[in-house]
Amino acid sequence: MSLTEYSIKNRVISWLFLVILAIGGIQSFNDLGRLEDPAFTIKDAMVISTYSGATSTEVEEELTYPLEKEIRKLPYIDNIKSTSSAGLSQIMVSMEMDYGPDELPQIWDEMRRKINDLRPNLPAGVNSIQIIDDFGDVFGVMIMVTGDGYDYVELKRYADYLSRELELVDGVGKVDISGNQQEMLFVELSLERLSALNLDMNTVMGLLNQQNSVQSAGEIMINGESLAIRPNGSLDSVESLENLIIHGRDTGNLIRLKDVADISKGIQEKPSNVITFNGKPAINLAISFGSGVNVVEVGKALDAELQALESIKPAGIHLDYFYNQSAEVDKSVQDFVVSLAQAVGIVIVVLLFTMGMRSGIIIGAVLLLTVFGTFIMMSINNIELHRISLGALIIALGMLVDNAIVIVEGILVGLKQGQTKKQAAMSIAKQTQWPLLGATVIAITAFAPIGLSQDATGEFMGSLFWVLCYSLFLSWITALTLTPFLADLLLKESDKNEQADNADPYKGVLFTVFRWSLELALKLRWLTVAGMIALLVSAVMAFGLVKQSFFPPSNTPMFFVDMWMPEGTDIRQTLKQTEKVEEYIQSQDNVEFVSTSVGQGLQRFMLTYQPEKSYEGYAQLQVRTTSRDNMFELLHKLDAELAHEFASPTFQLRLMEFGPSPASKIEARIVGPDPQVLRDIAVQVEDILLADPGSRNVRHDWRERTKQLVPQFNESKARRLGISKEDLSSTLQLAFGGNTIGVFRDGTQMLPIVTRLTEAERVDYASLQNISIWSPMLQTYVPVEQVIDDVTLEWQEPIIQRRDRNVR
Repeated sequence: MSLTEYSIKNRVISWLFLVILAIGGIQSFNDLGRLEDPAFTIKDAMVISTYSGATSTEVEEELTYPLEKEIRKLPYIDNIKSTSSAGLSQIMVSMEMDYGPDELPQIWDEMRRKINDLRPNLPAGVNSIQIIDDFGDVFGVMIMVTGDGYDYVELKRYADYLSRELELVDGVGKVDISGNQQEMLFVELSLERLSALNLDMNTVMGLLNQQNSVQSAGEIMINGESLAIRPNGSLDSVESLENLIIHGRDTGNLIRLKDVADISKGIQEKPSNVITFNGKPAINLAISFGSGVNVVEVGKALDAELQALESIKPAGIHLDYFYNQSAEVDKSVQDFVVSLAQAVGIVIVVLLFTMGMRSGIIIGAVLLLTVFGTFIMMSINNIELHRISLGALIIALGMLVDNAIVIVEGILVGLKQGQTKKQAAMSIAKQTQWPLLGATVIAITAFAPIGLSQDATGEFMGSLFWVLCYSLFLSWITALTLTPFLADLLLKESDKNEQADNADPYKGVLFTVFRWSLELALKLRWLTVAGMIALLVSAVMAFGLVKQSFFPPSNTPMFFVDMWMPEGTDIRQTLKQTEKVEEYIQSQDNVEFVSTSVGQGLQRFMLTYQPEKSYEGYAQLQVRTTSRDNMFELLHKLDAELAHEFASPTFQLRLMEFGPSPASKIEARIVGPDPQVLRDIAVQVEDILLADPGSRNVRHDWRERTKQLVPQFNESKARRLGISKEDLSSTLQLAFGGNTIGVFRDGTQMLPIVTRLTEAERVDYASLQNISIWSPMLQTYVPVEQVIDDVTLEWQEPIIQRRDRNVR
């Protein structure tokens, strides 16, 4: 007994199958996880190291190169790209695409061990090595915390509180905070007061570091009980720090730290990353989701939690969504539901004119039940609703009706020929079941290379194949079972008095018009062939006018403005320029919000967003408009006006895209050992690109050379005074920056203690002649000019880029 005959004879089984597909499909649809993009493991990690005081060349030779060499010993490496700048090494490590989420944690651990084993052989000045193996984490919800009259420290405290509360929401993976400015304890030493008291600042700094250190003082047993010994005197308040005794006089008078220094709390003077939202200082609260969750439901839970916390939110604090993946996914799913309803409606309406209302209802119902069955299979195989699976379902909608149409059309023909509904159904099923299966398998096989790929393509696009596989195979099953069953219920048999031999099933108007057109085309065959050739040529020519893009821009009305200041620009100057650009963009029509990230990019808030590395002269402005049409209008306007309004920076405008978004559409890589030759060739390549009238934003990633001041240290004079180069560097750092000498424990917070000169003594470089340095030989301060002959200005490479240990 065939499937068709069985489904017609056993109506209870067929009804049960239909109900299972309908109810099970709806339930599965509601239970399916919802994500913006499929789960995908980005196989990159960042190794960030600091080497205070080192030039880019010293960082590259003494820090970046040894790290690259050690990392390269791993057999899993695809490529290593590094950026060496003054005091900072940034290494991007990419693994082969064959390795998935199960193998990568072990690979990252192995890389950590190799780097940790290398640490003792690195220069003593290397302060920290940070290995970021969650570089690819996607933070689907980003909330900007701003406040009227609040500083960064106060915003950070509230953001910490929100973070602790939101981490407890079911479905939240982790909460990360960015844009916060490090709070510090500043000890501003006065050289004038130190000189008057004849005190060495190094002695003062050493005492500060020693006094606040945590160190065991041993333990003692008394009457069988072990008692720990802990001397008091630790610095647990600003007042205790101010009253720290730093020197005792023979007269009995005590000198306290507040006698020679001003002590205050504040934020770091030179930030590494600053975030603003609509012109206000902001802290970014980034939230990632757990695996396999329904982000729409998690988003609702987050909204409910934020609403519950609204009553205790400080007055003047504002929470604004920068990006809400939950809302974006919810809109995508709703759009799919609308598309599904439209597909069913179109099927019914079109078939109403060609095959009749009953046939349209049958085929539309089978289409709907097939999609419901696909939801069941997706639920069983843990495939979530996301961009790829929804795309596969939309592709499938146009293919799922084919099998059902063939069966229904065959039944109609059989009925007109005088057959019963059962005979017509069994006859057409017997004739077409295997050809239909073959066509279905061919359609599925066309997508097999994507789904069965073992590399990153299969990991990201695999659901496209499996969803199409489930839906198309189910369409063949429902065509042979539910379609004949519904046809037996809804279709009417032909009048028994009508003779089957005389009945022509192709007497309709559409068939008559089609027959006439076919006969005419065959009669005028050469004209038909010429017309086909003309249509082919026209299609090829028109195809050249179609914009080619493998991945289209996102439907989210947001775009990015990358701003690059000349290399060597201080990040504080970059921030000032960014504020002006932000104000200009905000003044435009149809702008919903403008956020900025100065110094580096934001956290990865969508899979295809690639955060920029740390550069002082870099800022990114994220602009959201009221609609997609308004976005393109504003984009074209800014593209034409920004360069004229602001002369110093260069701008690059980029859309949010569904696929990989490279920094530029055209890139040329130049590799060689000599930086000067690389720069000369880069200039030639730039000239070639600039010769094209359509080119813009032409630049190379080594940027402009920068200047540095080089005090000429007189070693012979310094030795007579007992002064070393380290003493000179430390004194200059105090004057023009600040030295971190320890931490101040404020509850759970650890505030760096930064020593520097008072503002009056560290105003600018012109005050160099007023700086004094301690002479151990003379036991007094001497002008720093006694150990410096001259100060010269030299050019340097600010950035050294390497790929696989080759300079590029």
